[in-house]
Amino acid sequence: MSETRTALRAKEHTMNTAIAEVGTVSHPVVSRDRWVAERKRLLAREKELTRLRDQIARERRALPWVRIEKNYVFDGLEGRRTLAELFEGRRQLMVQHFMFAPGWGQGCPSCSFMADHSDGMTVHLAHRDTTFVAISRAPLAEIDRFRRRMGWQFKWVSSYANNFNFDFGVSFTPEERAKNEVTYNYGTQPFESEELPGISVFCKGEGGDVFHTYSSYRRGVEAMIGTYNLLDLTPKGRDERDVDYKMEWVRHHDRYEPEPSAKAAAVGSCCAAHA
Repeated sequence: MSETRTALRAKEHTMNTAIAEVGTVSHPVVSRDRWVAERKRLLAREKELTRLRDQIARERRALPWVRIEKNYVFDGLEGRRTLAELFEGRRQLMVQHFMFAPGWGQGCPSCSFMADHSDGMTVHLAHRDTTFVAISRAPLAEIDRFRRRMGWQFKWVSSYANNFNFDFGVSFTPEERAKNEVTYNYGTQPFESEELPGISVFCKGEGGDVFHTYSSYRRGVEAMIGTYNLLDLTPKGRDERDVDYKMEWVRHHDRYEPEPSAKAAAVGSCCAAHA
């Protein structure tokens, strides 16, 4: 019996290796009892991750704050607003640093992917004393034209007239490009774009002062992307190519091609192989 199990595991390993090379989705088919046993082992690991995430969240909330000394003023559809006014009477402000430079014509596809998740969250955030706003360096007219095209309702203001984006390390100057060195995500790196993504959080004190409490960049922005959280539950996962820019597949939601029926059929045949 032991030799049989060893042979079966070897066969499964060989099958998985071959299948991985052609990029299909397939796994050994087992009994329900064995599946439950494997799932319980994974559940224990998931609970470890949940407890670690809760601990990190506590440490995040315990970070010291920095008082905002500059008087940033933004252009919005309701007129010019200071950073303090963007809170709209709430104590907390969450900012998406949306990559959209002057003259681009449209916002970054990946930042748009993030923003596609925002409208459904804003009402819930508001009921937890938090206002959400996107901030970009493009002039307001360019922002509003693109926002209307995408059908978004969340508040989005322009920092075109101030240094907010530069101060928070998500926009970069021609001088930095010429030097090929920028400060981003709490370190230095070669210049890659005049804009990069991020999320920042601010809190307003009893006296009206505004404090910077947190910022996250790089994969930290995945906190906004519920689609990724769901894809991580599926057999194919995020299904992204092994390239530096994993989000190469993302398009503006009005620019995707229809899903080819042949591709859907191929996925169906893969599942049928286990029937």
